[in-house]
Amino acid sequence: MISSLFIWYIYSVVTLISVANNKSAKKRIQIAERNRLINKSYKSTVRTLTKKTLANCEKYKKDPNSENKNLVESSLKQAFSLIDKAVKKNVLHKNNGANKKSKINKLVKTFLINNK
Repeated sequence: MISSLFIWYIYSVVTLISVANNKSAKKRIQIAERNRLINKSYKSTVRTLTKKTLANCEKYKKDPNSENKNLVESSLKQAFSLIDKAVKKNVLHKNNGANKKSKINKLVKTFLINNK
């Protein structure tokens, strides 16, 4: 995900800019920044996997065969897995995660049903 060198760089930048007066407040600022970057990474990956799943659906629509269907199902499984992990780690609210999964699943079902 994020390299430790990059996180260390962010820590040093935050400590230079921070307006906190005591050690614990400075540490909380560093932790908040680290968590923000990790959360951003999760959300970005969820968006990417969603787009990949829809792209695979388009591919299946153009050429409906078992290989493309397996590609759609595997990318769907991967997207669902990451959304569940994001919900588990409180990056996404559980209802937000459920809505994302529902939207993806609804689109995939329409592609798979229409191309039988």
